[in-house]
Amino acid sequence: MYRFDALKTKNQCVQWIRDFFNENGKDCNAIVGISGGKDSSVVAALCVEALGKDRVVGVLMPCGEQHDIDCAKQLVEHLGIKNYTVNIKDAVDGLMNNLPKDLEVTSQTVQNIPPRVRMATLYAIGQSENGRVANTCNLSEDWVGYATRYGDGAGDFSPCSNLTVAEVKEIGHLLGLPENLVEKTPIDGLCGKTDEDNLGFTYAVLDKYIRTGEIEDTNTKELIDRKHRMNLFKLQLMPSFKPEI
Repeated sequence: MYRFDALKTKNQCVQWIRDFFNENGKDCNAIVGISGGKDSSVVAALCVEALGKDRVVGVLMPCGEQHDIDCAKQLVEHLGIKNYTVNIKDAVDGLMNNLPKDLEVTSQTVQNIPPRVRMATLYAIGQSENGRVANTCNLSEDWVGYATRYGDGAGDFSPCSNLTVAEVKEIGHLLGLPENLVEKTPIDGLCGKTDEDNLGFTYAVLDKYIRTGEIEDTNTKELIDRKHRMNLFKLQLMPSFKPEI
């Protein structure tokens, strides 16, 4: 029977972050995009415990008006970390306005431009702040491809990509993060729907299936399996041609 040890995992992750920075930039800072949700909150808090708050930089990146920006501000104030706010709306609009006029722009294109602009923003600040960019994805999202490739799926190190949503929440509570941030309903930030509305199933069902293989509804199982197969490429290195020499 699967049992998650939040304290043990948290301590292991903190040490893993320290080891990563010792090997990949002893004097570097952790750059964390802050949305105000559980994932960015937990990643930022883990980095603070691993490196100290003086080596963690939060980046808030609204696209115009962000209705829950106060949650992001609450997180950086709670942790006491240096932070920047970069409104990406002009960059997003500039790109959209300069796409070819005869191009049939899809809704998926429109939805994925902001995450990719945020990725560029994080690396811009990272290179100016001697930083390494944190990936804030979790295992549940990655399992079904619920991340934008080269957007929120990018990063230099990933503390939570092998932890389910439920496990991330447990660690968030253990770290003493505000309840409203840990239990905040996840919204994609792209089209305004909740993650679970977009996915067609709950994270509770997905997490249980990932960890135990157990699932009651066969249609949901087929949907999860299909999304997993279709999106495996996002988790793999880019295929490269190897000539026979």
